[in-house]
Amino acid sequence: MAAPNAIDAGRPLMVQYGHRQDPEASMKGIAHFVSGVAIATFFPQVVQQGAQGGLLPVLGGIGGILPDTLDFKFARYFERYDDEIDPDPQSPDPQDIASRIAQAMRQAYESGRSRNIMLHTIRMGPDLWRQYSVRFDPQAGQVIVRIGPLVNTGQVPYAGTEPQENAEARVQVGVPMVHTYDAENHVDIFSGPSFRFEREGDHVRIHFLDWHRRWSHSLLTGLLGGVLVGALLGLLGGLSLGLWAGLVFALGFAGHILEDQLGYMGSNLLWPITRRRMPGLHLLRSGDAIPNFLTVWTALALILFNLDRFSSRPLLPPFLYLLLALGVPWVVLGGLYLDRRLRREPAPPAVEKLRQGDMVAEGEEVEVA
Repeated sequence: MAAPNAIDAGRPLMVQYGHRQDPEASMKGIAHFVSGVAIATFFPQVVQQGAQGGLLPVLGGIGGILPDTLDFKFARYFERYDDEIDPDPQSPDPQDIASRIAQAMRQAYESGRSRNIMLHTIRMGPDLWRQYSVRFDPQAGQVIVRIGPLVNTGQVPYAGTEPQENAEARVQVGVPMVHTYDAENHVDIFSGPSFRFEREGDHVRIHFLDWHRRWSHSLLTGLLGGVLVGALLGLLGGLSLGLWAGLVFALGFAGHILEDQLGYMGSNLLWPITRRRMPGLHLLRSGDAIPNFLTVWTALALILFNLDRFSSRPLLPPFLYLLLALGVPWVVLGGLYLDRRLRREPAPPAVEKLRQGDMVAEGEEVEVA
Protein backbone atom coordinates (compact mmCIF):
# COMPACT_ATOMS: atom_id res chain seq x y z
CA MET A 1 0.00 0.00 0.00
CA ALA A 2 1.36 3.41 -0.94
CA ALA A 3 1.94 6.05 1.68
CA PRO A 4 -0.64 8.86 1.93
CA ASN A 5 0.32 12.25 0.54
CA ALA A 6 -0.87 14.48 3.38
CA ILE A 7 -0.36 14.27 7.10
CA ASP A 8 -2.76 16.01 9.47
CA ALA A 9 -1.66 15.97 13.08
CA GLY A 10 -4.40 18.24 14.34
CA ARG A 11 -7.21 15.79 15.01
CA PRO A 12 -7.80 14.91 18.70
CA LEU A 13 -6.63 11.53 19.89
CA MET A 14 -9.25 8.83 20.43
CA VAL A 15 -8.68 7.15 23.77
CA GLN A 16 -8.88 3.43 23.17
CA TYR A 17 -6.53 0.51 23.52
CA GLY A 18 -3.93 0.17 20.80
CA HIS A 19 -5.22 -2.99 19.17
CA ARG A 20 -8.04 -3.33 16.69
CA GLN A 21 -11.30 -5.11 17.36
CA ASP A 22 -11.51 -8.48 15.63
CA PRO A 23 -14.23 -11.16 15.40
CA GLU A 24 -12.57 -13.49 17.89
CA ALA A 25 -12.20 -10.74 20.46
CA SER A 26 -15.81 -9.61 19.96
CA MET A 27 -17.03 -13.13 20.63
CA LYS A 28 -15.56 -13.13 24.13
CA GLY A 29 -17.92 -10.40 25.35
CA ILE A 30 -20.84 -12.31 23.86
CA ALA A 31 -19.58 -15.50 25.51
CA HIS A 32 -19.60 -13.93 28.97
CA PHE A 33 -23.04 -12.41 28.43
CA VAL A 34 -24.79 -15.56 27.23
CA SER A 35 -23.03 -17.59 29.93
CA GLY A 36 -24.59 -15.33 32.55
CA VAL A 37 -28.01 -15.72 30.96
CA ALA A 38 -27.56 -19.50 30.80
CA ILE A 39 -26.71 -19.67 34.51
CA ALA A 40 -29.85 -17.69 35.32
CA THR A 41 -32.09 -20.10 33.38
CA PHE A 42 -31.18 -23.00 35.67
CA PHE A 43 -33.67 -21.59 38.18
CA PRO A 44 -37.34 -22.23 37.30
CA GLN A 45 -38.45 -19.11 39.20
CA VAL A 46 -36.20 -16.98 36.99
CA VAL A 47 -37.49 -18.64 33.81
CA GLN A 48 -41.09 -18.13 34.90
CA GLN A 49 -40.41 -14.50 35.72
CA GLY A 50 -38.80 -14.05 32.32
CA ALA A 51 -41.80 -15.64 30.60
CA GLN A 52 -43.95 -12.95 32.20
CA GLY A 53 -41.79 -10.19 30.73
CA GLY A 54 -39.30 -9.84 33.57
CA LEU A 55 -35.61 -9.17 32.99
CA LEU A 56 -34.02 -11.46 35.56
CA PRO A 57 -32.32 -13.67 32.92
CA VAL A 58 -30.83 -10.56 31.30
CA LEU A 59 -29.55 -9.48 34.70
CA GLY A 60 -27.41 -12.62 34.73
CA GLY A 61 -25.93 -11.54 31.40
CA ILE A 62 -25.23 -8.06 32.74
CA GLY A 63 -23.39 -9.60 35.66
CA GLY A 64 -21.48 -11.72 33.15
CA ILE A 65 -20.07 -8.79 31.18
CA LEU A 66 -19.59 -6.36 34.05
CA PRO A 67 -16.05 -7.38 35.19
CA ASP A 68 -14.41 -6.45 31.88
CA THR A 69 -16.66 -3.40 31.51
CA LEU A 70 -15.43 -2.12 34.87
CA ASP A 71 -11.83 -2.61 33.76
CA PHE A 72 -11.84 -1.31 30.21
CA LYS A 73 -14.35 1.50 30.66
CA PHE A 74 -13.40 2.72 34.14
CA ALA A 75 -10.44 1.18 36.00
CA ARG A 76 -7.77 1.87 33.41
CA TYR A 77 -8.61 5.58 33.34
CA PHE A 78 -7.90 5.88 37.07
CA GLU A 79 -4.49 4.22 36.87
CA ARG A 80 -1.63 6.48 37.94
CA TYR A 81 1.65 6.46 36.04
CA ASP A 82 5.12 7.45 37.16
CA ASP A 83 6.09 8.22 33.58
CA GLU A 84 4.09 8.69 30.40
CA ILE A 85 6.16 8.31 27.26
CA ASP A 86 4.69 10.38 24.42
CA PRO A 87 7.04 10.26 21.40
CA ASP A 88 7.41 13.26 19.10
CA PRO A 89 5.30 12.53 15.98
CA GLN A 90 7.77 14.27 13.67
CA SER A 91 10.92 12.72 15.12
CA PRO A 92 10.29 9.75 17.42
CA ASP A 93 13.47 8.86 19.29
CA PRO A 94 13.84 5.12 20.04
CA GLN A 95 16.85 5.82 22.26
CA ASP A 96 14.81 8.12 24.50
CA ILE A 97 11.92 5.64 24.72
CA ALA A 98 14.18 2.71 25.57
CA SER A 99 16.20 4.75 28.07
CA ARG A 100 13.11 5.89 29.97
CA ILE A 101 11.77 2.34 30.15
CA ALA A 102 15.12 1.04 31.38
CA GLN A 103 15.35 3.87 33.91
CA ALA A 104 11.93 2.96 35.33
CA MET A 105 13.06 -0.66 35.67
CA ARG A 106 16.25 0.35 37.49
CA GLN A 107 14.32 2.66 39.80
CA ALA A 108 11.92 -0.15 40.68
CA TYR A 109 14.85 -2.45 41.44
CA GLU A 110 16.87 0.04 43.48
CA SER A 111 14.01 1.56 45.47
CA GLY A 112 11.94 -1.58 45.94
CA ARG A 113 8.86 0.41 44.89
CA SER A 114 7.01 -0.52 41.73
CA ARG A 115 7.03 1.89 38.79
CA ASN A 116 4.17 2.35 36.35
CA ILE A 117 4.70 3.64 32.82
CA MET A 118 2.38 4.37 29.91
CA LEU A 119 3.40 4.21 26.26
CA HIS A 120 1.34 6.59 24.14
CA THR A 121 0.70 6.02 20.46
CA ILE A 122 1.92 8.32 17.70
CA ARG A 123 -0.96 9.79 15.73
CA MET A 124 -0.06 11.39 12.42
CA GLY A 125 -3.49 12.09 10.92
CA PRO A 126 -7.18 11.13 10.87
CA ASP A 127 -6.36 7.60 9.70
CA LEU A 128 -2.61 7.53 10.06
CA TRP A 129 -0.34 6.35 12.87
CA ARG A 130 3.37 5.72 13.34
CA GLN A 131 3.94 2.24 14.70
CA TYR A 132 6.71 1.42 17.14
CA SER A 133 7.51 -1.68 19.14
CA VAL A 134 9.03 -2.51 22.51
CA ARG A 135 10.71 -5.79 23.38
CA PHE A 136 12.27 -6.96 26.63
CA ASP A 137 15.24 -9.31 26.21
CA PRO A 138 16.01 -10.96 29.57
CA GLN A 139 18.98 -12.92 28.20
CA ALA A 140 20.77 -9.81 26.97
CA GLY A 141 19.36 -7.62 29.75
CA GLN A 142 18.12 -5.09 27.22
CA VAL A 143 15.10 -3.01 26.30
CA ILE A 144 14.77 -2.85 22.52
CA VAL A 145 12.68 -0.17 20.81
CA ARG A 146 12.14 -0.06 17.07
CA ILE A 147 10.34 2.68 15.14
CA GLY A 148 8.19 1.06 12.46
CA PRO A 149 6.16 2.10 9.43
CA LEU A 150 3.12 4.29 9.12
CA VAL A 151 -0.10 2.30 9.49
CA ASN A 152 -3.78 3.04 9.06
CA THR A 153 -6.40 2.44 11.72
CA GLY A 154 -6.81 -1.09 10.39
CA GLN A 155 -3.11 -1.62 11.28
CA VAL A 156 -2.18 -2.08 7.62
CA PRO A 157 1.39 -0.78 7.08
CA TYR A 158 2.38 1.58 4.27
CA ALA A 159 5.38 0.18 2.41
CA GLY A 160 8.52 2.28 2.40
CA THR A 161 7.55 4.49 5.35
CA GLU A 162 9.99 3.02 7.86
CA PRO A 163 12.64 5.47 9.12
CA GLN A 164 15.89 5.19 7.21
CA GLU A 165 18.08 6.19 10.16
CA ASN A 166 17.94 5.80 13.95
CA ALA A 167 15.14 3.26 13.69
CA GLU A 168 16.22 1.01 16.57
CA ALA A 169 17.79 1.42 19.98
CA ARG A 170 19.02 -1.12 22.52
CA VAL A 171 19.55 -0.03 26.11
CA GLN A 172 21.08 -2.13 28.87
CA VAL A 173 18.83 -2.27 31.90
CA GLY A 174 21.59 -3.17 34.33
CA VAL A 175 19.38 -5.33 36.54
CA PRO A 176 18.08 -8.88 35.96
CA MET A 177 14.50 -9.18 34.75
CA VAL A 178 11.99 -12.02 34.89
CA HIS A 179 11.38 -13.70 31.54
CA THR A 180 8.15 -12.38 30.06
CA TYR A 181 6.33 -12.24 26.76
CA ASP A 182 9.17 -12.32 24.26
CA ALA A 183 7.32 -11.16 21.15
CA GLU A 184 7.36 -7.48 20.26
CA ASN A 185 4.75 -5.32 21.93
CA HIS A 186 3.44 -3.14 19.09
CA VAL A 187 2.21 0.35 19.89
CA ASP A 188 0.26 1.70 16.98
CA ILE A 189 -3.41 2.80 17.06
CA PHE A 190 -5.71 4.50 19.58
CA SER A 191 -4.11 4.40 23.06
CA GLY A 192 -1.05 2.42 24.00
CA PRO A 193 -0.24 -0.24 26.60
CA SER A 194 1.04 0.18 30.12
CA PHE A 195 3.68 -1.70 32.10
CA ARG A 196 4.41 -1.97 35.80
CA PHE A 197 7.88 -2.94 36.97
CA GLU A 198 8.17 -4.58 40.39
CA ARG A 199 11.15 -5.99 42.22
CA GLU A 200 10.75 -9.61 43.28
CA GLY A 201 13.84 -10.93 45.01
CA ASP A 202 16.83 -10.33 42.77
CA HIS A 203 14.79 -9.64 39.64
CA VAL A 204 12.43 -7.09 38.17
CA ARG A 205 9.12 -8.54 37.06
CA ILE A 206 7.32 -6.92 34.14
CA HIS A 207 3.55 -6.70 34.51
CA PHE A 208 1.53 -5.96 31.37
CA LEU A 209 -1.85 -4.17 31.76
CA ASP A 210 -1.51 -4.32 35.52
CA TRP A 211 -4.88 -2.61 36.04
CA HIS A 212 -6.72 -5.55 34.45
CA ARG A 213 -8.38 -8.37 36.46
CA ARG A 214 -7.73 -6.98 39.90
CA TRP A 215 -10.65 -5.82 42.09
CA SER A 216 -13.10 -6.11 39.19
CA HIS A 217 -12.46 -9.86 38.88
CA SER A 218 -12.87 -10.75 42.55
CA LEU A 219 -15.54 -13.17 43.70
CA LEU A 220 -16.03 -10.91 46.70
CA THR A 221 -16.71 -7.96 44.39
CA GLY A 222 -19.35 -10.06 42.66
CA LEU A 223 -20.89 -10.96 46.00
CA LEU A 224 -21.02 -7.31 47.03
CA GLY A 225 -22.53 -6.41 43.66
CA GLY A 226 -25.19 -9.06 44.14
CA VAL A 227 -26.07 -7.65 47.56
CA LEU A 228 -26.36 -4.12 46.19
CA VAL A 229 -28.42 -5.15 43.14
CA GLY A 230 -30.65 -7.32 45.31
CA ALA A 231 -31.19 -4.53 47.84
CA LEU A 232 -32.06 -2.00 45.14
CA LEU A 233 -34.51 -4.22 43.26
CA GLY A 234 -35.87 -5.51 46.54
CA LEU A 235 -36.85 -1.97 47.49
CA LEU A 236 -38.47 -1.44 44.09
CA GLY A 237 -40.14 -4.81 43.54
CA GLY A 238 -40.30 -6.69 46.80
CA LEU A 239 -38.23 -9.19 48.76
CA SER A 240 -38.61 -12.12 46.34
CA LEU A 241 -37.48 -10.10 43.33
CA GLY A 242 -34.56 -8.70 45.29
CA LEU A 243 -33.32 -12.12 46.40
CA TRP A 244 -33.48 -13.61 42.91
CA ALA A 245 -31.97 -10.52 41.30
CA GLY A 246 -29.01 -10.53 43.69
CA LEU A 247 -28.43 -14.25 43.22
CA VAL A 248 -28.63 -14.15 39.43
CA PHE A 249 -26.35 -11.11 39.17
CA ALA A 250 -23.73 -12.56 41.53
CA LEU A 251 -23.70 -15.93 39.74
CA GLY A 252 -23.32 -14.27 36.33
CA PHE A 253 -20.43 -12.21 37.70
CA ALA A 254 -18.81 -15.31 39.20
CA GLY A 255 -19.31 -17.23 35.96
CA HIS A 256 -17.24 -14.66 34.08
CA ILE A 257 -14.41 -14.91 36.61
CA LEU A 258 -14.36 -18.70 36.59
CA GLU A 259 -14.37 -18.78 32.78
CA ASP A 260 -11.37 -16.47 32.79
CA GLN A 261 -9.57 -18.82 35.17
CA LEU A 262 -9.48 -21.47 32.45
CA GLY A 263 -6.81 -19.44 30.67
CA TYR A 264 -3.31 -18.33 31.66
CA MET A 265 -3.74 -14.83 32.96
CA GLY A 266 -5.85 -15.57 36.01
CA SER A 267 -7.62 -13.09 38.31
CA ASN A 268 -7.38 -11.69 41.81
CA LEU A 269 -10.13 -13.98 43.06
CA LEU A 270 -10.35 -12.76 46.65
CA TRP A 271 -9.55 -9.05 46.48
CA PRO A 272 -9.22 -7.18 48.87
CA ILE A 273 -8.00 -10.11 50.98
CA THR A 274 -5.40 -10.99 48.34
CA ARG A 275 -3.31 -8.56 46.29
CA ARG A 276 -2.17 -10.61 43.31
CA ARG A 277 -3.74 -12.47 40.45
CA MET A 278 -4.08 -16.20 40.95
CA PRO A 279 -2.67 -17.96 37.84
CA GLY A 280 -5.21 -19.62 35.56
CA LEU A 281 -5.57 -23.32 34.85
CA HIS A 282 -3.75 -23.09 31.47
CA LEU A 283 -6.51 -24.97 29.62
CA LEU A 284 -7.10 -22.45 26.85
CA ARG A 285 -6.16 -19.01 25.59
CA SER A 286 -8.27 -15.92 25.71
CA GLY A 287 -8.22 -15.26 21.97
CA ASP A 288 -8.78 -18.83 20.72
CA ALA A 289 -11.83 -19.01 18.46
CA ILE A 290 -12.97 -22.59 19.11
CA PRO A 291 -13.27 -22.30 22.93
CA ASN A 292 -15.12 -19.01 22.55
CA PHE A 293 -17.50 -20.53 20.00
CA LEU A 294 -18.08 -23.61 22.15
CA THR A 295 -18.83 -21.40 25.14
CA VAL A 296 -21.45 -19.43 23.22
CA TRP A 297 -22.91 -22.59 21.64
CA THR A 298 -23.10 -24.40 24.99
CA ALA A 299 -24.73 -21.44 26.71
CA LEU A 300 -27.35 -21.08 23.98
CA ALA A 301 -28.05 -24.82 23.99
CA LEU A 302 -28.51 -24.79 27.77
CA ILE A 303 -30.78 -21.76 27.61
CA LEU A 304 -33.04 -23.54 25.13
CA PHE A 305 -32.94 -26.73 27.19
CA ASN A 306 -33.85 -24.94 30.42
CA LEU A 307 -36.63 -22.92 28.81
CA ASP A 308 -38.12 -26.15 27.48
CA ARG A 309 -37.83 -28.24 30.64
CA PHE A 310 -39.38 -25.53 32.83
CA SER A 311 -42.29 -24.99 30.45
CA SER A 312 -45.74 -26.48 31.02
CA ARG A 313 -45.28 -28.93 28.11
CA PRO A 314 -41.61 -29.89 27.54
CA LEU A 315 -40.89 -31.05 23.99
CA LEU A 316 -37.20 -31.93 23.99
CA PRO A 317 -35.99 -35.45 24.95
CA PRO A 318 -33.27 -34.57 27.49
CA PHE A 319 -30.72 -37.30 26.77
CA LEU A 320 -30.92 -37.10 22.98
CA TYR A 321 -30.93 -33.30 22.97
CA LEU A 322 -27.88 -32.98 25.23
CA LEU A 323 -26.06 -35.67 23.26
CA LEU A 324 -26.61 -33.94 19.92
CA ALA A 325 -26.50 -30.32 21.04
CA LEU A 326 -23.55 -30.61 23.43
CA GLY A 327 -21.85 -33.99 23.18
CA VAL A 328 -21.23 -34.01 19.42
CA PRO A 329 -19.94 -30.40 19.12
CA TRP A 330 -17.66 -30.81 22.10
CA VAL A 331 -16.18 -34.06 20.80
CA VAL A 332 -15.68 -32.74 17.26
CA LEU A 333 -14.57 -29.17 17.92
CA GLY A 334 -12.84 -30.01 21.19
CA GLY A 335 -10.85 -32.71 19.43
CA LEU A 336 -9.98 -30.31 16.61
CA TYR A 337 -8.83 -27.67 19.10
CA LEU A 338 -6.71 -30.17 21.02
CA ASP A 339 -5.16 -31.44 17.80
CA ARG A 340 -4.30 -27.91 16.68
CA ARG A 341 -2.71 -27.08 20.00
CA LEU A 342 -0.60 -30.22 19.96
CA ARG A 343 0.54 -29.50 16.42
CA ARG A 344 1.23 -25.86 17.19
CA GLU A 345 3.08 -26.50 20.45
CA PRO A 346 5.51 -29.42 20.14
CA ALA A 347 7.30 -27.99 23.19
CA PRO A 348 5.44 -26.26 26.03
CA PRO A 349 6.00 -22.49 25.83
CA ALA A 350 6.86 -20.47 28.90
CA VAL A 351 3.84 -20.00 31.16
CA GLU A 352 4.66 -16.32 31.70
CA LYS A 353 4.75 -15.80 27.95
CA LEU A 354 1.29 -17.33 27.60
CA ARG A 355 -0.06 -15.18 30.41
CA GLN A 356 1.19 -12.09 28.62
CA GLY A 357 -0.36 -13.35 25.38
CA ASP A 358 -3.64 -13.80 27.22
CA MET A 359 -3.43 -10.18 28.33
CA VAL A 360 -2.84 -9.01 24.76
CA ALA A 361 -5.97 -10.84 23.64
CA GLU A 362 -7.89 -9.32 26.55
CA GLY A 363 -6.74 -5.91 25.42
CA GLU A 364 -8.21 -6.51 22.00
CA GLU A 365 -11.60 -7.03 23.62
CA VAL A 366 -12.19 -3.31 23.88
CA GLU A 367 -14.74 -1.89 21.45
CA VAL A 368 -13.49 0.64 18.94
CA ALA A 369 -15.63 3.77 19.18
